[in-house]
Amino acid sequence: MNPIFLVLIELQESTLMVVNSLRGLTRRPYYIREAIHQMDIIGVGSLPIVLLAGFSIGSILALQTSNVLLSFGAQNYTGRLVATSLIRELGPVLTCILLAGRIGSGMAAELGAMKVSEQIDAMRALGTDPLKKLVRPRLLALLFMAPTLTIFANVVGTIGGWVISTTLLHIPTSVYIASAKEALNYNDIFSTLLKPVVFGLIVAVVGCRCGLRTYGGTVGVGRSTTQSVVVSILIILVADFFLTKLILALSEGTKL
Repeated sequence: MNPIFLVLIELQESTLMVVNSLRGLTRRPYYIREAIHQMDIIGVGSLPIVLLAGFSIGSILALQTSNVLLSFGAQNYTGRLVATSLIRELGPVLTCILLAGRIGSGMAAELGAMKVSEQIDAMRALGTDPLKKLVRPRLLALLFMAPTLTIFANVVGTIGGWVISTTLLHIPTSVYIASAKEALNYNDIFSTLLKPVVFGLIVAVVGCRCGLRTYGGTVGVGRSTTQSVVVSILIILVADFFLTKLILALSEGTKL
C-alpha cells in the first residue's frame, strides 16, 4: 500500500480516536480518578529524570558557551544565553522527548498488552467505552503535566547554569540573574507553554494509537512500543520547526 495513503489513514484514525475520547467530556462517567492516577505517573514519576536532565543541560550550556562569549568580551551574557536556549527550545523539546521515551512507550505497551489479551474487547462487551476510560485520562494528564514539567526543567536548568557560572566562570550571582531576566518576555513564555502542550498531545496520541492498533501477541507489543517512541520523537522535532516559525511570525506581527 502507498506509504502516503497509510499516513493519511493513521492521521484519520488518530483524529477520530481523540475526538471520540473527548466527546461527552462533561457527562458521566468522568474517570477523574484514572486521570489523577495518570498525572501521578507522568508528573511525579517523571520529575526526577526531568530535573536531572534540565540541570545537566543548563550546566553544559554554561560551560560550552563561556569560551565563545569570553572571546567577544560578553561572558556576562551567559545567564541570558542559558535561559533563552532553555525557554525557547531545549526545555520543551527535551522534556517531551523524555516523556515520549518513558510515558509514550509505557502507554503503548500497556494498551498493547490489553489489546492482544482481548481485555479491550471485554470492556466493550461490558458496555464500557475503552477510548473514554483508557485514552481520555492519559490524554488530559499529558496535556496538563507536559507544560508543568517543562517549567520545572527550565527553572532547574537555569539554576544549573548559575551554579557553573558562579563556581567555575566566576560570574557574580547578581550579573547572572540580571542577564537571565533579560531573556524573559511574553513571546518566550507563550512559546514555552504552547510547545509542551502540542508535544504532550503528540506523545499521548501516538502512544495510545500504537497501543490500540497492536497485533501479533507479545512480539506485537514490543513492536508497538518501539514505534511509539520513534514516531513521537520524529513528529515532535518536525512540529517544533513549524511551531517556531509560527511563534516568530506572531512575534514579528506584534512588533509591527
